[in-house]
Amino acid sequence: MFENVIPLIEQIVNDRTVPRNIRAKCQESIEVLKDEKQDVAIRINTVISNMDEISNDPNIPMYTRTQVWNIVSILESMQK
Repeated sequence: MFENVIPLIEQIVNDRTVPRNIRAKCQESIEVLKDEKQDVAIRINTVISNMDEISNDPNIPMYTRTQVWNIVSILESMQK
């Protein structure tokens, strides 16, 4: 279900120009999406919350913030 979102988040995780705390939060988000024990809606909301927190980080590069907004858009469309 999340096969189009996880690679986008992995791009951020693998980008060494992104601060470590942001990459760690993205890695955590990937693990949340892969956790089949939780309800899909809970996983989506958790990751949207993580992405919102990331996008508000003052140290995030602008292009990464754009990527994050794109991921949030995709996840929000999955909610409906």
